[in-house]
Amino acid sequence: MEANDFKKWRKSLGLSQKDAAAYLGLKRRMIQYYEKGERDGDKVTIPRAVRLACYAITEGVADYNGPHRKIHKIENGKDD
Repeated sequence: MEANDFKKWRKSLGLSQKDAAAYLGLKRRMIQYYEKGERDGDKVTIPRAVRLACYAITEGVADYNGPHRKIHKIENGKDD
């Protein structure tokens, strides 16, 4: 996932940078770095865990606590 893909992902879900940070468990500043693709002139790579979390959020998963437990879904833009 490149910086422009990350921004498209966020916007496709109608999330603000603050909301995306909350869903991903990150600081808003990290969202800005991921969208810009750099931090203080250095390239920023979006970690696999964040990319997978983006996919889960796209599929409506708000939280996952392991197998054999209820998956918390996102309903109407809010965590269940």
